[in-house]
Amino acid sequence: MEIDRQRNPLFGPNRFKLGIFSANCDGGLTMSLAPERWKADWDDIVAMARIADQAGLEFILPVAKWRAYQGKAKIYGRSFETLTHGAALGALTQRIAIFCTVHVPLVTPAFAAKAMATIDHITHGRAGLNIVCGWNQEEFDLHGVTIDQEARYDHGLEWFQIWSKLLSGGPEFDWDGRFFKLRRLETDPLSVQRPWPAVMSAGFSPKGRDFAAQAADVLFTNLTQVDQIPGIITDVDSYMANRNRSISVFGMSHVVCRPTRREAEEFFHYFAEEMADTEGQDYYRRMRGTSAGSGASTVVRPFDSRFNVTTGKRFAGAYPGALPLVGTPDDIVAEMAAMSGHGLAGTSIAFLDYLKEIPFFVQEVLPRLEREGLRHKQAG
Repeated sequence: MEIDRQRNPLFGPNRFKLGIFSANCDGGLTMSLAPERWKADWDDIVAMARIADQAGLEFILPVAKWRAYQGKAKIYGRSFETLTHGAALGALTQRIAIFCTVHVPLVTPAFAAKAMATIDHITHGRAGLNIVCGWNQEEFDLHGVTIDQEARYDHGLEWFQIWSKLLSGGPEFDWDGRFFKLRRLETDPLSVQRPWPAVMSAGFSPKGRDFAAQAADVLFTNLTQVDQIPGIITDVDSYMANRNRSISVFGMSHVVCRPTRREAEEFFHYFAEEMADTEGQDYYRRMRGTSAGSGASTVVRPFDSRFNVTTGKRFAGAYPGALPLVGTPDDIVAEMAAMSGHGLAGTSIAFLDYLKEIPFFVQEVLPRLEREGLRHKQAG
């Protein structure tokens, strides 16, 4: 089937793509008690999204959360649901791709097809789906749903097959599968993007990567040090080769960018070490451990960044699995250039306070990335 996604900037010309991650949730991408942390007020989210849109960033990626991490800060206790969040931001932006994160055990493929087609029409072809198969059982207890840790990616793949077949168009069909027994499936309108909107997956276990190799256009993966990237790329490529497909690999980063390296490192130490919500991070690590049934990756090392390694401190207020980009604009660009050189197509970015910090990033980092040849100047 012919692929037409020309309006989606995720497939645009920039060599190293950037997107805003987790701004629909309080705390953003931190586990910190710092009072400066992101509050996720709707008007602030809109203002930040418009800055990112006008600056030419490629995507906005929200997190689907249903309850807080159980620490003192109650990070993620406040969050906006991602399909309605996506529809609203899609109507308020002009160029940026708008992703919706969907837990497949909670949303039927027919509902998701209708919802994603709606958002794709609102955005004139800028919608994207982030498929999440589920890992934290305590969140699903709220819905009365039990996750089968061993079968969750098999369930997710069948869900994707139904969803994508619906949006591909054609006559109505029945589905008699392992997880779904469905009758007279059809949807109208179809998505603007053909054959369906862009798909992202964030699995980093072997089963997660094999799922991405079959279903996703983009794999969003954990890494905490730049030197992990070649091993990750090699591992992902092996899954792609098995499926005769290619995929773009993105990292996840937290940015602390200041005029001087000392300012940046002192601020990172303040919110991620001095003000760390260690209980919240302990909860995350404990619950993540229960989802290891799909097989832990041998490529990604424990959640240690260069700050943990060089100082011996925990930096527990930093999000596990995120790469800290901490320093001057030149430092940030140098690390992003290294990420690109090792094969990453881009990274998501987050800030302690998105609205306060993104203007400096746009003003100082983006022009430097353009001069490095990693990005093109945004047309007016």
